[in-house]
Amino acid sequence: MLVDRGTLDGADATGIERALAETLTDVLRVEQVSADSHFFDDLGADSMVMAQFCARIRKRPNLPSVSIKDTYEHPTVRSLATALTPRSNAPAKQAPAPVEVAAPTGMRQYVLCGTLQVLILLGYASLAALAFEQGIEWISAGETLLDAYLRAALAGGAGFLGVCTLPILAKWVLIGRWRPQRIRIWSLAYVRFWTVKTLVTLSPLVLFAGSPLYVLYLRALGARIGRGVVVFSRHAPVCTDLLTIGDGTVIRKDTYLTCYRASGGWIQTGAVTLGRDVFVGEKAVLDIETSLGDGAQLGHASSLHAGQTVPGRERWHGSPAQPTAADYRGVEAGCGTVTTLRRATYTVLQLASLLLFYVPLAYGGVDWLFAEVPQFTALPGPETLAFTSWTFYGVALVTSLVLFFGSVLVGMLVVVTVPRVLNRAIKPDKVYPLYGIHYAVHRAIARLTNRKFLVELLGDSSYIVGYLRGIGYRLAPVVQTGANFGKQVKHETPYLVSVGSGTVIADGLSIVNADFSSTSFWVARTSIGPRSFLGNDVVYPSQGRTGDNCLLATKVLVPIDGEVREGVGLLGSPSFEIPRTVERDSKFHHMATGDEQPRRLAAKNKHNALTIGWFLLSRWCYAFVLTMLGFWAANLYDSWGAMAITLFAALSLLFGVVYFALVERASTGFRGTRPTSCSIYQLDCWRRERFLKMTGHMHLALNGTPLKSVAWRLLGVRLGRRLFDDGCNMAEKDMVTIGDDCTLNAGSSIQCHSLEDFALKSDRITIGSGCTIGIGALVHYGVTMGDGAELAPDSFLMKGEEMPPHARWGGNPAREMRHDKVGAAVLTSRNSLSDSTSARWAGGETR
Repeated sequence: MLVDRGTLDGADATGIERALAETLTDVLRVEQVSADSHFFDDLGADSMVMAQFCARIRKRPNLPSVSIKDTYEHPTVRSLATALTPRSNAPAKQAPAPVEVAAPTGMRQYVLCGTLQVLILLGYASLAALAFEQGIEWISAGETLLDAYLRAALAGGAGFLGVCTLPILAKWVLIGRWRPQRIRIWSLAYVRFWTVKTLVTLSPLVLFAGSPLYVLYLRALGARIGRGVVVFSRHAPVCTDLLTIGDGTVIRKDTYLTCYRASGGWIQTGAVTLGRDVFVGEKAVLDIETSLGDGAQLGHASSLHAGQTVPGRERWHGSPAQPTAADYRGVEAGCGTVTTLRRATYTVLQLASLLLFYVPLAYGGVDWLFAEVPQFTALPGPETLAFTSWTFYGVALVTSLVLFFGSVLVGMLVVVTVPRVLNRAIKPDKVYPLYGIHYAVHRAIARLTNRKFLVELLGDSSYIVGYLRGIGYRLAPVVQTGANFGKQVKHETPYLVSVGSGTVIADGLSIVNADFSSTSFWVARTSIGPRSFLGNDVVYPSQGRTGDNCLLATKVLVPIDGEVREGVGLLGSPSFEIPRTVERDSKFHHMATGDEQPRRLAAKNKHNALTIGWFLLSRWCYAFVLTMLGFWAANLYDSWGAMAITLFAALSLLFGVVYFALVERASTGFRGTRPTSCSIYQLDCWRRERFLKMTGHMHLALNGTPLKSVAWRLLGVRLGRRLFDDGCNMAEKDMVTIGDDCTLNAGSSIQCHSLEDFALKSDRITIGSGCTIGIGALVHYGVTMGDGAELAPDSFLMKGEEMPPHARWGGNPAREMRHDKVGAAVLTSRNSLSDSTSARWAGGETR
């Protein structure tokens, strides 16, 4: 049956079917559609078209809400209408109670908060500089080489102890014990919260994730952690008194369990409780007021929203999580023996290598440069006063060239050789105990081969293939596309990674080819099938059940059970099948094949080579200016002392923010970016790759401060007032518009582009006033969020979606939260607070 404006009144068409067909004809811009035509196979729609279709349906008050997942599960007008009919007959649901939003902060309080934060940062830098000055003076007094070495080790140990102890002292002095409460953002109570959060997350002990030392650090901060717990995530918990972890629990890397979140102008703190022998997968998000019972599992790329509880012994995955039969434990506890002596020995050896080797090496290297190299010994003289002598510039130029390019070359040589030698000690599928020599070797391999700079340098080009093969990836036979891998790829071990021929992988791939229990680990081969495409932020485990010619969409949960999926697409968390490709998405495929492809690839390679050159030049120029600032500070050191070091730190940060904003804008010829849809073999794509490669990250140091808004404006974001940004990532900043009083949580991402099967697509994103984007959530291109809209943690707001004002959406893909799951469990009434409590917290509320 054909359904159009003239035939919709036929006896076989229901009211919902008629309305759906009307809307679809408008979106597709056709005169008629068949009620039984497949949206994707017959009508040629894609996810962007269906997102527009869903948005128009939601604007019609007489129709039930439709999500993008509904259109994939019921891909015809008739089947979708049938599925929606029970919803239309159900009684209208009561609108969820609105989240209480803090009244807008006045400019005076906003500026005061920012001023206090700047003073705290300067105070911390001054304290560190003073300690460094005293250490240098004491080390320099050593009379022999052995004496100087011992002094360097002792001074380094004292400095390390001080830096590690300061966050603990600050937490107990400024906060005491954390408890469930609300803290108004930009208040004096928030300044205390931010101070503790900054110190806790910047502690060098965070780098010891996966070590017993990291667990001791969290316990010292007040976390209740049992025996045998292993935490691999460097996203350190902040409100640690609210964190409880039972014996034998394993928490994989990149997981968020911070025990706080930001929403509607408030910081909300709440408990996260994990029982005994719990497993939490990689890149999971645990919102406040969540828990897992004894023996429970939460899969990779999954999340628990506020109020969710996983019963004991159950396995859940997805976002928000739901029960599953999949078993995410690759290796069981009890397969190895870990004694207290083994843990203590491993910790002592870690500290010994740091304090007896790396710290003296750093002190000794600086001392040797200024004492033995003739060019450096000439610097302090009056004839080489900073910025007034050609000798000064010459020495800075040579020094920065040698240090920068030398470190790149030496680093690449080390990455290609040393881990390969170490890998001879690790056998796949063999169980090893934690905290032994094999564990230390495996962790060393992971650290050495996950060099972000080298992947960022060569990613999005043909040259990344040679590098990955050099560090151990099995990629043969290679079908070179010029975009085989993006500029963010990581793994546990590179020697057990296989990627099939013709596969294209976007940014953010994390290959999970090692499994851990509380006592043991093993490594296993991970294979990604040929002729596949992987979108952004995919976690791919060794048990992944995908084969040839698969599309894995952005943030998809890769299935680890059931049959091997081939020739299909997978979207969402938990994942469901979608078409591998549609006609609209294949319009650029001809440019990736045929006789002209080698010529196009050669042109892309040439442009990418120039981009790599510009990238190296921009980073070297930054190193050159830092070298000059360092020499200038050294010139002032005799008269200014520690103040010279503080000045160097402050100017370095300020220059970095301004410099990389300038570099980013210059990479587009100061014309900015614009919406596009093009092949990866067209100039628009190559220019976008250059822009994305040239972006810097210095502005991340300003997270949680009003200065972050200044940095975003320098980078081109169209920004309203009083933005709270706790660590959001943005790609094309000048394509993002954000209204007043918005909240961007840690780990969230606003991405105005997508690489989709040999094509680059991008569009603008508009976020209305008062919006909140949850921890780890991703907003895709072409999205509009209405005023006051809230996106739940770890959600994926797909391209082209339109969130109505004050809506609450969550999930992957995101849809309306029908049962008020977003935050209802953690809100408290202001009327229940005593005056003394309010006065004590000066902007915070407890319950």
